[in-house]
Amino acid sequence: MNMYLKKSPYLLFLLVMPVLGMVYQFLNENPQKAVHISTAADGLIPFLPIFIIPYILWYGYVFIYLVYFCFKDTRVYLKTLILIVVGEAICFLIYFFFQTVVPRPQLTGNGILIDMVRFIYANDQPYNCFPSIHVLTTFAIMLGSRHIGNKHILNTLFIHIAGSLIIISTLFVKQHVVPDMIASMFLVSFLYGILFELYNIPVTEKQETVFVKNK
Repeated sequence: MNMYLKKSPYLLFLLVMPVLGMVYQFLNENPQKAVHISTAADGLIPFLPIFIIPYILWYGYVFIYLVYFCFKDTRVYLKTLILIVVGEAICFLIYFFFQTVVPRPQLTGNGILIDMVRFIYANDQPYNCFPSIHVLTTFAIMLGSRHIGNKHILNTLFIHIAGSLIIISTLFVKQHVVPDMIASMFLVSFLYGILFELYNIPVTEKQETVFVKNK
């Protein structure tokens, strides 16, 4: 219990997330002359409403795993959060100077899935696309999780399977195009290399003990 109380103040850093959300909304509601960057591959990707489920799952996925990281390994939490903040700041600069738009399908029919897509479309304009923040934050969690020790195998599987579904859902619900996804993963990989590899996270005392025993 003392450990949780000691680490709890670090959760205050999560207050930066609503601030980032407000910046996103400002740019999303004030588009410049937006351009299409769709590829031939995007024309082959069908619109599948079922993928709105993992797309919406993203809202809980990122927050819950950041909290999990905080209590599991605060250094990983802080580095992952920095990765996300810096990544989103770079995205905002790109949105301001190079605004893109994703063509959306005409929604027809009824049903809970279509209604969920309508809700997302109504509350998120088709701008702020390149790179995708959905993909950026999800991929950051997936990479950051590699440095969390003693995870249950089911937890590891969920992080990567759910994360992968969230990433591809952006294409199947026509919120993003292939270049958006690729740009986000490239940006995250670059920042990850700096924060997690160049500035290595030192091994914990427990990991060091295991290493010595195995040696």
